[in-house]
Amino acid sequence: MVKTIDQAVREVCLWLPETEEFLSHGSPNFRVRGKTFATYSLNHHGDGRIALWLNAPAGAQSLYVKQEPTHFFVPPYVGPRGWLGVHLDKGISWSRVASLVREAYEKVAPAALVKNLGPTISIKPPIAKLKLEDIDPLQSRRAQSVLREVRKLCLRLPETTQASAFGMPVWRAGKKTFAWLAARKDHISILIWVGVERQSLFTADDRFSIPAYMGHNGWIALKLGAKPNWREVDALLIDSYRHFALKRMLDRLAIA
Repeated sequence: MVKTIDQAVREVCLWLPETEEFLSHGSPNFRVRGKTFATYSLNHHGDGRIALWLNAPAGAQSLYVKQEPTHFFVPPYVGPRGWLGVHLDKGISWSRVASLVREAYEKVAPAALVKNLGPTISIKPPIAKLKLEDIDPLQSRRAQSVLREVRKLCLRLPETTQASAFGMPVWRAGKKTFAWLAARKDHISILIWVGVERQSLFTADDRFSIPAYMGHNGWIALKLGAKPNWREVDALLIDSYRHFALKRMLDRLAIA
């Protein structure tokens, strides 16, 4: 098998003693004894980057980003705390990536583990290139087919527009978002508003789940199978639209 960047990331992170991988907000993270030192970020919120975010030593971020902006950047969220973003697909050597990962590990690991580390791992660089749909699942053939159908259902409603938020397509009734489309490697979901009081009715069906960040405001996520029930989706979209639409928009909807 030809090694991928995903596999190389795990190789340079998981050789370190007591390191474990866990998933957080859809991204693989690596920690030692509860302290995270690396995050593998793939197209985070549509930024197109294939990157590692590293819990870098003090001063490393400003030094590397200033001197080598092709290879390094300030990542979102954790950047203000000094974390370093590393582009993995712009020519940086994997021996250097391994050294940077080690530095991040050493920053948070117990001294006893650091003391017995030994030489930094040496790996063969990944050869396989990620496909466009691996970087952005929304670009897959199936996701594009779903996108076209959802777009058609949404844009036929009065005064709706399509936009983008956090790397996802969204549809707005006037200025208010009433639907999102989220694509992952293993599934595609549509997010709509149903109201907090109705969420439990929907989650009795395992196709539905309460999404992070938005769930407490009454949103629900519907995982779309191989053959979505578009009549069901349409009804949910209209219901969500009605919640956010202005009276004049609802009047036009009633006439249509």
